[in-house]
Order: sequence, then structure tokens, then C-alpha cells
Amino acid sequence: MRVGTVREIKNHEYRVGLTPESVRELVAHGHEVWVEAGAGNGIGASDADYEGAGAIIKADARTVFDGCEMIVKVKEPQAVERAMLRRGQVLYTYLHLAPDPEQTADLVKSGVTAIAYETVTGAGNALPLLKPMSQVAGRMSIQAGATALEKANGGRGVLLGGVPGVLPGKVVVIGGGVVGFNAAQMAVGLGADVTILDRDPDVLERLDNHFEGRARTLYSGKAALAALVAEADLVIGAVLIPGAAAPKLVTRDMLATMKPGAVLVDVAIDQGGCFETSKATTHADPTYVVDGVVHYCVANMPGAVARTSTYALNNVTLPHALRIADKGWKEALRADPNLAAGLNVHEGKVTYEAVATELGYEYTPVADILA
Repeated sequence: MRVGTVREIKNHEYRVGLTPESVRELVAHGHEVWVEAGAGNGIGASDADYEGAGAIIKADARTVFDGCEMIVKVKEPQAVERAMLRRGQVLYTYLHLAPDPEQTADLVKSGVTAIAYETVTGAGNALPLLKPMSQVAGRMSIQAGATALEKANGGRGVLLGGVPGVLPGKVVVIGGGVVGFNAAQMAVGLGADVTILDRDPDVLERLDNHFEGRARTLYSGKAALAALVAEADLVIGAVLIPGAAAPKLVTRDMLATMKPGAVLVDVAIDQGGCFETSKATTHADPTYVVDGVVHYCVANMPGAVARTSTYALNNVTLPHALRIADKGWKEALRADPNLAAGLNVHEGKVTYEAVATELGYEYTPVADILA
């Protein structure tokens, strides 16, 4: 199979779909790999590094899209990229379709076979291709929030860890999954006063045992959430419903109860955000203020630490890319139900139920496509 990767064009997105090491693996399996010139610059990988791994460098994205049977990316294709997709081609990347009707419509129109990293499953319904970026985003959410709390950046002027004689900042983490756990770890490490909210008793027990009193856990009822948000210096939105839009848990009315200069970091923004007042921002202009509360809603947080993120992502995406290239997408999905869960769009049909329900498409089960 001819596999291609291109330079990411989303604002301040420096990750790349394939590292030189991943290219070497694909070439060793007998595949041809095309890489757009400069695609790896953001992770310190030169065109010469890719050529040394066996890739063929192409001058522009159009050439790669036109010539390759599978495109491996990181972020959802932008409008100009979606216009280059075609029927019979495989797109393997993050998609986050539920809150993005324009992208979904373009993918349906193109006829492409689109496999989304974020809905590929693992043992116990885990999301192994989402996990490493959730780990990165969770850890980054605290440093981003700490920066936004600085007075020069519009925040309250609170140091999360405090100092002797001054209380630490209060951090509330909504959601105890991968993002929430990693955010809490970082906040605890800084010495902040941390509370984690979740609705799953097993998650709360696991977190309580792990932190051994260094962070508190609380069942996420509406009253508890409202009370904690009102007292927080920093709130991390870390909720996830796989493939679906995030629920709006922090309402506009709650902002009126918060301290002026408090900070909201919405890590769920890829799925539409879990704060009612959230709107996607970029690394170039990451924050805005609503009712005196600073909002940080960057939709590609891990792109800021591109080298770490790219290598962590390739560790989990490459094995599936190899199977798709080796067997063809249909046989690869037939052989692996977990990978089959990643199929979101195929030849004009929406094949992920949460996306179809959210956006009003007829749902076509993956099993029907593979029959």
C-alpha cells in the first residue's frame, strides 16, 4: 500500500502523523511511504531523516493526497484537506465528529473511509489511541491553568502551590478518567488543594486509594459541583463520552458565583466542551474572559509539546496502521473488533452511532459495512 503523511496545518499544530521510525516500520513491511516536505520539522525530524528511513519526499500535500491509498494524520482534516479526499481512500486520524457538522458533511460527501483514533477501543472499552494525548493534555491543563492564573494574564494572581503562611490554590477536576487523573497528579505535585469529581464509585475508590489523602474525591452531583466551582481558583473540565458531544456541566449561571480571575480549562473542547461558555481557541490566542472568568479552550493542547506527543501517539497508532496497510482496511477491521470501532464514515455513510445521533444522520452499523 502507498501510505502518506502531510504537514499539519491547524493553528500551531506541530505534530506529524508518522515519525521517521514509523516510516521505517512501514517500509520494512513492503509499503511505500510519501511524506510532504517539511512535515516533520515541528518534531525536529528533517526530510533527510525521513528519506533515511525509506520515505519518498513530495513537494506538497496535494501530491500526497492524490497519490496515496491511506493518509495518516494527527488532527482532523481542515476544509482544504477535506476537498482532496476521495472514495476508496483511507483516512486514519483524530476526527471528533460529533461537535463538527461541517467536517462530517465533507467526509460523507467525499466518500472516504475515515477511521478515528478517538473511537478505537481496547480491553475493557478503553480508548488506547486517545489515552496518550489525554495524558499529555491532562498534565498540560495544570501548567496552562497556572499560567492563566497569573495576574499579567488576566488571572487572580494565585500561585497554585502557595507558600509558607499562604494557602495553596484550589483546583477542581471534573472527571476522573485519564485526563482528570493526570491533571490531578500534576496539581498535587505542585502542592495545590485538589478535589476530583466523578460519578463512577469505582473510579472514585481508585483515585482515593491512589492519592491517599493528597487529593479529595467527591461524587459529582449538581449541588456538589456548583459549590466547588464557586470556591475554585482553577477548574479543569475532563469529561468524555466516547464519540459524542461533551455534556455542558458548568453553566453560565455558575460563572456569576466564581471568583473574578478564576480560570476554566476545558480539555473536552475537542468534543464541544463541557462548559456552557466554552468556544475553541488556539495556541496563538488561547484565552478569553466571560463574566470575569478566564477560559482556556485550546483544541489541540498536545500540539504545543509536539515531539513528546508525536512519539507517544505513534506508539499506539502504528500497530493499527501496519495492519490496515498489510491486510487492507476491510480485512483489518474484520480481524479486530476494537479497530472496527474506529470506523466513523465510509462511502457516504455514518458508521458511528453517537455521531449519527448527534448530527441527525442515518446510522449504518459497521457490521453491515464489513458483511
